[in-house]
Amino acid sequence: MKPFRERNHTIIGIVGFAVIALMLIGAFRADRLPIIGGGDTYKAEFSEIGGLRPGDEVRIAGVRVGKVDDIELAGDKVVVSFRITGGSSFGPDTGAAIRIRTLLGASYLALTPEGKGDMKENATIPLSRTKAPYDVVQAFSDLATTTGAIDTEQLATALTTVGDIAAGSVTEFGDAIVGLSDLSANLAARDQQINDLLTGLDTVSGTLASRNAEIDQLFTDASTLFDAVVQRRDAIHTLLVSTQEISTELTALVDSTRADLKPALDQLQSVTDTLVRNEASLDELLRVSPTFLRLFSEALGTGPWFDNFLGIGTDLTLPSVGGTP
Repeated sequence: MKPFRERNHTIIGIVGFAVIALMLIGAFRADRLPIIGGGDTYKAEFSEIGGLRPGDEVRIAGVRVGKVDDIELAGDKVVVSFRITGGSSFGPDTGAAIRIRTLLGASYLALTPEGKGDMKENATIPLSRTKAPYDVVQAFSDLATTTGAIDTEQLATALTTVGDIAAGSVTEFGDAIVGLSDLSANLAARDQQINDLLTGLDTVSGTLASRNAEIDQLFTDASTLFDAVVQRRDAIHTLLVSTQEISTELTALVDSTRADLKPALDQLQSVTDTLVRNEASLDELLRVSPTFLRLFSEALGTGPWFDNFLGIGTDLTLPSVGGTP
């Protein structure tokens, strides 16, 4: 093998410079190399990109997972190519948005994972699932257009009218301000009570939340009860109608028999009065009746006939009872 010093130095220099150039290119493009760089490449379509630039961060839930590789115009939309190097996964329905990262206008690409499974490499997020950044310049342009359409004369007239009303209602405005001041003072003085009220409301809310199942069951049972009542509405209606008809019939019966019932009630009242007058005699009869019945039974057991007489008081008399076998 020929020694290194005996070789052509020109060729060695050219080869050395080429290797160094390849190493420098590899150093600057290391993230694109298949083994060193790694990561999956995706694309997203936007109507506009604002201040987004190649090299800006790609984030998921605020965590950096990659960076923007390239931005190119494709017809009436902008296609942003980005690479995920953090090993993160997201579904096939994932959305994308361009958001502001700093007050100086630096932007980043935010991904919103959606869907089951993983998005395929080199897939494109369509324009329908992306959001363009808020354009401050466009907003001020719209503001200028809007303010330019304002009728300044009418605005001046309105402000003059408001000023005249305010000038003629100084007392009312003063009273309103004093009222607001008193209200603020009362609220400040009752800060502890308001705090207790809010604490109580929080406790009530917690109790209701803990009893959510019971409350739900209560409403379910109430719904079942109302359903049963609705189902039996016809039966209840029929019952009420029948009750009304019976009441009508009873009323007619009482009206038709009133003349017959009155004499019977009068006789019943007479009988009742007689019983009341002889209450003492009846009590005495009930007291001595056991002895009488015993003697009566003995009399029947010793002869073929009997003859008895019972007299109580002056108004109530029982006739004699006699008989033969």
